[in-house]
Amino acid sequence: MSGVPASLQLLPILERSEQRYPVELSLWLSPSFPVGSFAYSHGLEWAVGDGRIHDRQTAEAWLSGLLEHGGPRNDAIVLAAAWRAVRDTNAEALREANDLALALAGSRERRLETATQGGAFMTTMRAAWDDGRITHAAGMIDGEIAYPVAVGLGSAAYGLPLGATLSAFAAAFVTNMTSALVRLAVIGQTDGQRVIVSLMPAIEKLAAVAGNSTLEDVGGAAFLSDIAAMAHETQDTRLFRT
Repeated sequence: MSGVPASLQLLPILERSEQRYPVELSLWLSPSFPVGSFAYSHGLEWAVGDGRIHDRQTAEAWLSGLLEHGGPRNDAIVLAAAWRAVRDTNAEALREANDLALALAGSRERRLETATQGGAFMTTMRAAWDDGRITHAAGMIDGEIAYPVAVGLGSAAYGLPLGATLSAFAAAFVTNMTSALVRLAVIGQTDGQRVIVSLMPAIEKLAAVAGNSTLEDVGGAAFLSDIAAMAHETQDTRLFRT
């Protein structure tokens, strides 16, 4: 298996082939699922314009910091809490997770990013994927719904495993941000794939941490990312909504 990254050598080939990865997650978290994820950069556009991100190394460092200390970490923890709340039919716990997720949006654009995608996710789930399970779960919550809460709700309603959901959610964030950097001409497509591969261990680590966390573990220290999101609101030339 020479040439294969160590992060891909976690399971023997035969063993891997016997693992069922929920195809629903691949579809719900793909760029073709109509939540408009391509329109958001999580403040990366400002970071690029300010010269903070200018090559593969700085891109990896920025995204790695987000996974360990920033919004994606909190989103994963909230997703896990929402998943457990739906599994346990605990409407109060689900509303608590959603209220916290919306409150964690530290700027107008971050609120737009999570609430708009969350609403689009639920609209699509109700329109195309609902066989009664989504309607039943969604009945526990009213008003705006944060994106990670919506994904956690859908996953639990379908009985999908939490660990796989967290891994897929974190991976989707990384691939979407990498795509934004490619479109901003900071890195090319091949370097984009190198960034994704380099962050696979961090993705799996986040999934493991979030899966064993509660809302009491929410917190972060990605201050420059928060500043980037706020500064982007008044940026003169923009390709992305955030």
